[in-house]
Amino acid sequence: MSNQDRGNHDYASLRRHLARLAQIGIALSSEQNLPVLLEKIVDEARSFAGADAGTLYLVDEEQDCLNFAIIQNDTMQTRMGGSAGPITWPPVPLHVDGAPNHANVSSAVALSGEIVNIADVYQAAGYDFSGTKRFDEGTGYRSCSMLVVPLANKDREVIGVLQLINAKDPTSGRTVPFPAEDIELIASLASQAAVAITNVRLYQDLENLFDAFIQTIATAIDEKSPYTAGHIRRVQEFTMELARAMSHQTEGPFADFQLNEDQLRELSLAGWLHDIGKIITPEYVVDKSTKLETIYDRIGLIEARYEVLKRDLRIKELEAQLAGRAPLAATPPTTQANQTDQAKAPAAALAHDNLAAALSASEEEKQFIRQCNQPGEFMDDDKIRRLQTIAGKNWDNNGNREPLINEDELYNLSIRKGTLTPEERQVIENHALVTYKMLTQLPFPKKLGRVAEYAAAHHEKLDGSGYPFRLKGDQIAIQARIIAVADIFEALTASDRPYKKPMPLNQALKIMDFMKKDGHIDPDIFDLLVEKKIYQEYAERELKPEQRDC
Repeated sequence: MSNQDRGNHDYASLRRHLARLAQIGIALSSEQNLPVLLEKIVDEARSFAGADAGTLYLVDEEQDCLNFAIIQNDTMQTRMGGSAGPITWPPVPLHVDGAPNHANVSSAVALSGEIVNIADVYQAAGYDFSGTKRFDEGTGYRSCSMLVVPLANKDREVIGVLQLINAKDPTSGRTVPFPAEDIELIASLASQAAVAITNVRLYQDLENLFDAFIQTIATAIDEKSPYTAGHIRRVQEFTMELARAMSHQTEGPFADFQLNEDQLRELSLAGWLHDIGKIITPEYVVDKSTKLETIYDRIGLIEARYEVLKRDLRIKELEAQLAGRAPLAATPPTTQANQTDQAKAPAAALAHDNLAAALSASEEEKQFIRQCNQPGEFMDDDKIRRLQTIAGKNWDNNGNREPLINEDELYNLSIRKGTLTPEERQVIENHALVTYKMLTQLPFPKKLGRVAEYAAAHHEKLDGSGYPFRLKGDQIAIQARIIAVADIFEALTASDRPYKKPMPLNQALKIMDFMKKDGHIDPDIFDLLVEKKIYQEYAERELKPEQRDC
């Protein structure tokens, strides 16, 4: 072959190598899954260099060592790490007794940042290859040529080491040394690999930071109220359990329902953020455990008025006894001027009886009001009319006649069910709209673009009676319906709500069944929840033993 022909051949070979290197760079830069990326790096490096085997180590700065990430050997038909599962081999220390470990060629390259090219490890000096030789002896393999290349990031920090073993001659298949002319190209490939690893790690670190930030916000919202602490976490976890169960169905309404990893993450974020609007909801509304509660429970004020009222009744009786006349309006005053002591005694006894009756009636009224203040008390028309009658009575506040129950207290005590007035319920419901407004301001990437929609719609109902947008039927995304079912299930079974007792599982499912029949929740999701008993793991984890009656 003439020099010109040889030059043309070398030029063509270089062009092929550069083109292949560019293809590898594109393939590595497009991979976002770190284990898959690491596996692909060794695959591509071995293919590019014609190596029979390859090992990729990653630097662990905290442990001061090299961890095995990928091990491949064609002759031994060995693949470890990446999709092949974890590697249990012990790491290679970077320092031994405080001194740099230059005995192992991989650690030496990590410490120096220099490439090492060895024609035959059995003839090489300066490194300890006893481990390699033991491997060969135990497997019958023959390690010969070795190329060890550092993977350095843009800051020239070594983040890993690529070790290629036994270059193969493409024509004869014999083991040969790694060609010196290929080393720079392989170093370039290692550099691309380092950039790809750094980018994926940075991307994952940012995702982890974002997820941690979201969870911190959710925790802060939960902790605003001691009664709802953990609600968001529980809803998010049960949402994902439902979604995964739906994705595993091979028949029925969810046979074609599949969520990929990005869609699952989108749903997970929506679960974490579904109550973010509550960040502006006043605690006294979120925590309203009785009808009269605001910053404090105003039942104490009404009870104090009754105690003043009873005190005044006793004072009037004592004053009447001292004056020798009946104390109560219910007792007719004596008009005979020459009343005898024998006539006074029955009148005093009658006055005492009247006082006892009045005190008993006052105490009974107070207990009635206390009962009306409870969240579980349903207020029918008779109870509301009695409250209105009581509100027409007065008490003496230092000479001022004031109603026993003022207008606002009467309004709150007349709540027919629960503890919230219509205005307070509107404040609570507004959190869904605020959730939407807040989340639509965040620049979510395209693959997470529907987080706001899913999170804000968890109170929508299939019949259109939900909020905040009064969506109905297919207008409500299936992901939002999943969160809705999880939210209701958590609310019914939660054991930390001050306004209700922990609800048994069977009762909660019965209520949700009524909600399904009324067109409030997705029937297929609820049916799957019951038929596949998706609630069991949640119940074991979150519910009290006495609640687990299914």
